[in-house]
Amino acid sequence: MEYIENKELEEQEVKGIFTDILKYAPSKLCGMLGNVITVPIYTSIFTTEQYGMYTIAIAMLSFLCIIFSDWVGLSGLRFFRHHQILDDLPKYLTTLVTILTINIALMFAISFLFKDSLYSLFHVPFKYFVAVLLLIIPVAIRALLSQLLRAQLKSMSYTLTTILNQFATIFLAVFFAKFFNLGAASILLGMGVSISLIDILLFYQSEILKVFRFQKIEWKFILPIAKYGIPIAATALSAWIITQSNKFIMNSISGFSKAALVGVGYGLTLPILMTLFAMITVAAVPRIINLYEAKIDVRPIISKFLGYYILVSLPIITVMSIYNVEYTQIFANAKFAEASTLVPYFAYGVFFLAMADYTTLQYHLANKTHIEFIIKLISGIVGVILNIVLIPKMGLAGVGLATFAANFLYFLLSVIIVLPKLNLYFPKNISLRILLAAIPSGILLYFYKGFDIAINSAIQMSSLLILFYIIYFFVCRKLIKSEL
Repeated sequence: MEYIENKELEEQEVKGIFTDILKYAPSKLCGMLGNVITVPIYTSIFTTEQYGMYTIAIAMLSFLCIIFSDWVGLSGLRFFRHHQILDDLPKYLTTLVTILTINIALMFAISFLFKDSLYSLFHVPFKYFVAVLLLIIPVAIRALLSQLLRAQLKSMSYTLTTILNQFATIFLAVFFAKFFNLGAASILLGMGVSISLIDILLFYQSEILKVFRFQKIEWKFILPIAKYGIPIAATALSAWIITQSNKFIMNSISGFSKAALVGVGYGLTLPILMTLFAMITVAAVPRIINLYEAKIDVRPIISKFLGYYILVSLPIITVMSIYNVEYTQIFANAKFAEASTLVPYFAYGVFFLAMADYTTLQYHLANKTHIEFIIKLISGIVGVILNIVLIPKMGLAGVGLATFAANFLYFLLSVIIVLPKLNLYFPKNISLRILLAAIPSGILLYFYKGFDIAINSAIQMSSLLILFYIIYFFVCRKLIKSEL
């Protein structure tokens, strides 16, 4: 692909990314807050056994959504602008809705034909199995409509629905648990009611009913959607193997109580951190796609935002890992304290997993998502093997080490396998600033730990981060002024 220069368009889209980040920020920050308060609320209300059931049920839900629904929504995002330009959105949307409907019907057919095998595979009580199947219907609708909102660059609408969904789910889950004594099923019921209401809101926000009308399916649209979306589903399934299979393996070896510890370790890291870090990518990806479609060289832009990601994420993850015991004590009930072992492994695993969003964007732009699938599948298989080998020997530490190794391998392979003219530039100057700013924070950390200073751990963590960013923005940027 030959790039053309259009500095004005490039600058306009970069400014648009920053504007969208500010618009998406409330949803991501509130989403992060929701994920933060979810763990202490749920671990206080439910027993370890019940929380373990919830953990396994949610893992099952994500497994089925990956196969049958999520990739349709992502395809809607990727090709929305293309069909908008061609002025054939009604036919395109008809195709998407038809594919999604067939997928959901196929899921129910397979589930009932092979219910015994699936029931044994997921190892959850039957009522949870049925609840998850029913829950996929509103979840699938939300997945498609929310991606169409992103494609239309309606960031504020996306923000509103995300915030409402997050807190409505928590409120309803607590309500059903307290007044109806439904155990962990309260969370699934709360999700179902909340997401169904959000779906109605999304129909109005996306204004999709003004565009959508049933038409004859265009078969020529199906091949590009399938070619793009199915590898994404396979890739996401491989990611599921990396991040979720450890719960099933732990459950099969040690039962729901130990699986609950894995769920808490997961809940304290991946959903919280990925929600925060996605503030950049959720705003940047649609505009980067637009630039790429306009034949603009997007590598400098992706590299720039990769540097910003490292700046935001690395200090937070490092402090969280150093204070893993204190962090777990703050956000989880005491009966789940052992989960602190997982926090450093999972946190740094998330760091590399989220960084791979930037290094694998090349495959999405070039419509070669099968490459991402292959490298993530390799990483997932390695992760499963390590879990099976390490869990009996090392327990929770084995889960953490296997998960970290799989995520790091995925990132490493995405750096090694680079498509022509889509290679990224390493943000070396931002990295050097981070290193310089880390020195004073390291001295303060030594002061805290070495002299056993009696200061609240939350204050210690906050002061370390504040000092780091003060040094970075007021000293390092003057010493090293170039962007990358």
